[in-house]
Amino acid sequence: MQTILGAGGSIGSYLALHLAKYTDKVRIVSRNPKKVNESDELMPADLTKREEVFKAIEGSEVTYVTIGFEYNIKVWKQKWPPFMQNVIEACRQYGSKLVFFDNIYMYDKNYLGNMTEETPVNPDSKKGKVRAEIAKMITDEFGKGRLEALIARSADFYGPANYNSVLVVTVFTNLKKGKPANWFARTDRIHNYTYTPDAAEATALLGNTPDAFSQVWHLPTDNVKLTGKQWIELIAEELHTKPKYMVIRTWMLGIIGLFMPVMKELKEMVYQYDRDYFFNSSKFEKKFGFKPVEHTKAIKAIAESL
Repeated sequence: MQTILGAGGSIGSYLALHLAKYTDKVRIVSRNPKKVNESDELMPADLTKREEVFKAIEGSEVTYVTIGFEYNIKVWKQKWPPFMQNVIEACRQYGSKLVFFDNIYMYDKNYLGNMTEETPVNPDSKKGKVRAEIAKMITDEFGKGRLEALIARSADFYGPANYNSVLVVTVFTNLKKGKPANWFARTDRIHNYTYTPDAAEATALLGNTPDAFSQVWHLPTDNVKLTGKQWIELIAEELHTKPKYMVIRTWMLGIIGLFMPVMKELKEMVYQYDRDYFFNSSKFEKKFGFKPVEHTKAIKAIAESL
């Protein structure tokens, strides 16, 4: 049995599909779980409740955490640490391996130009501090030999039917509707993205590779170095429209946030766009001989899904 906690998101459904290569028993856990594979076991659960976390993990050989709480710092502070503590304790009690799908918010903003698994942890944002805290909870456990666990870390991601992706929402969807694309801070800085089908396939592979545990892994990400402006131009070309765009400055987010709360939450993360942002996944690619999907093919797949 391999279990996905928070299986309703853009990663969880792809992950379930790939886990079928390794096991005929996949447990899908979320508030409203839906089958991906015919043999999937569905378990409705409120994963903010300790007893339901334990029930979900019981009997699991590997537990994958792909849950995403509301993008709100108050919610993150309230829910992430106790949830992760419950997951860790349940995995220890039932002897389940833990695979945590993570992001890069905890990295020092001065090192975003070439992020590796060794990039210093020194979060600049409140959300980054929460992510650093929960990641440390896991690394402390496997560092002391108390738990078989690993962290599978992704850059900002994009993919077909991934409607919560910032790139999809602000660029693909806007251009598709004939509106200007939005980009944060500066369009002349490099920013690369992890393709969600690649991320899910790689996470399944890590969870079923014994010597991958007790490590942090960057999930496979196309190493193309495109600026924001170049992304907009390529996406517009695929959508057969003009590459119109508007740059959203940091100060503007405070005003927009009065009407769109998510924009207020994004304000502290804008530093990721005012400098080069390059996510290096060479460790994973060399270990597994995995070649990420090229950005041109990813853009085409996303455009076709809209």
